[in-house]
Amino acid sequence: MSIDTEPAAVETLADFVDRLGGVPLDRIRFRPVPGTATENDVLEIERRENRLFELVDGVLVEKAVGYRESLLAVAIATCLNQYVLPRNLGLVTGEGGMLRLFPGLVRIPDVAFVRWESIPGGQVPKDPIPDLAPDLAVEVLSRSNTPQEMKRKRNEYFAAGVRVVWMIDPEARAVSVFTAPAESKQLTSADTLTGAPVLTDFSLPLSELFNHLDRQADRENQAT
Repeated sequence: MSIDTEPAAVETLADFVDRLGGVPLDRIRFRPVPGTATENDVLEIERRENRLFELVDGVLVEKAVGYRESLLAVAIATCLNQYVLPRNLGLVTGEGGMLRLFPGLVRIPDVAFVRWESIPGGQVPKDPIPDLAPDLAVEVLSRSNTPQEMKRKRNEYFAAGVRVVWMIDPEARAVSVFTAPAESKQLTSADTLTGAPVLTDFSLPLSELFNHLDRQADRENQAT
């Protein structure tokens, strides 16, 4: 499966933003000039400013991550690692794990799992932006993520070889499980999320996941 990497005709600023998925302007970096950015710019901004940017059509687009989204991403990564590590199935990365899906296209899933069989040499890549497509990609939606942006991401993921995409909606406390760009199953907090067809026996009751958003300190411990 391939993806069209040739830019569509862009005549106006509206065309430009629409091609990126309608992302808010404050997430689009103007320096370097849009259309000229490279992977080195992605790495340099992370080093200098500790901010994460994806590379799309030569444009730096800031990754939208909030506190609650990060909390859920860590919880999901922890559950996946508890399943993956004892079985030595592959690698689980978090919201800083940059991936080169295609030349000039760098995406940063909130969580990703890649099987050893999909990793050249069967060892942890040394490249800060490895040329890898995960078997499972997880995106925890932030308020500034647009439906068009996430649709574009899904198309890119599946074109690169991703087998399953989980779209986590913290506000609705729901999960969309995509097995193709336009084929999904909707789950609520009453359902159980499974890893099929990538991690066959993995399961996570979504009530346990979303309960992380309701955690609070023990009042007796606070009083002491």
